[in-house]
Amino acid sequence: MGDDKPWALISEVGEQGLLEEAVDIMRQHFQIICHEDFLKNPQLHGPKIQAVFQWNACPAAEPSLLSFLPSLKVVSNGGVGIDHLDVPYINSLGVKVTNTPGVVSNATADIAMALLLASARTIVEGHKVSVDPTTRHLPQNLLGVEVTGSTLGIIGMGDIGYKIAQRSKGFDVKILYHNRRRRSVEDERAVGATYCKNVEDLLKESDFVVLAVNLSPETTGLISHRELSLMKPTATLVNISRGLVVDQDALVKALQSGVIRAAALDVTHPEPLPRDHPLLSLPNVLITPHVGTNTYATIRRMVQMMVDSALAAVKDQPVPNEVTVK
Repeated sequence: MGDDKPWALISEVGEQGLLEEAVDIMRQHFQIICHEDFLKNPQLHGPKIQAVFQWNACPAAEPSLLSFLPSLKVVSNGGVGIDHLDVPYINSLGVKVTNTPGVVSNATADIAMALLLASARTIVEGHKVSVDPTTRHLPQNLLGVEVTGSTLGIIGMGDIGYKIAQRSKGFDVKILYHNRRRRSVEDERAVGATYCKNVEDLLKESDFVVLAVNLSPETTGLISHRELSLMKPTATLVNISRGLVVDQDALVKALQSGVIRAAALDVTHPEPLPRDHPLLSLPNVLITPHVGTNTYATIRRMVQMMVDSALAAVKDQPVPNEVTVK
């Protein structure tokens, strides 16, 4: 019976790839081959592959790989962002592209709030003091900034941005947002958010600025020297979108010179940063390793959505969550 399952290519199983539990979900419907094994004999394995399951942009859907996959019907991407995929080129080969919208929103909004709170209340610094074997007394100068009653600016008010606003409402913050399209009056009222047509107004007024945009030519370098200079010197920048949305050289200078108070980042460019990158040594930076979607429940839902979309493509049925670029 297993021989009847279509074949799918993945990156690998384990720390650098997919969890075994996630691969088990795939194996219910597909015969799985890892990229390393595939490369041992691509001419043999290539014609069998009908689906590529991409996780953390791996395996890269580049012409050098796709040329070995004449039977490929779908590249199923784990996550919402598809900036690493040349969708028109892939579609020109008769191959569909899918992603996993919506399913990642809650976990990503949660990490945005976690970063904001941890940075504001110096959680990591406090932990280091608490576990340091040389600690004999607790410092009284480990001061953070108040979140309650502050002004939060959200740049990118899609599903994730809106969920950040929902969570923030419980902290009695003033919520400003900037988006390509204004949300409905009902949406704004539900979370108490005020629309800023100009991102400059949001930057000037906000104590915390959260970036929740997709990466695109328009958002690459969205926050650079000029934008950082508009922010309050007491403000914190939180980025849970993509590293390239922020000009990191400009961010380093702003943090070193006190143009802004702090930055909390779940994304950088590249990932991981070179070990000598100045962001890694600044005391007012908090960095997590792109773990916005990394919960067991979210990963299971993402993988199930990837499988459902890939199965539909393989069976020539209407494909849920297909990505098309106009």
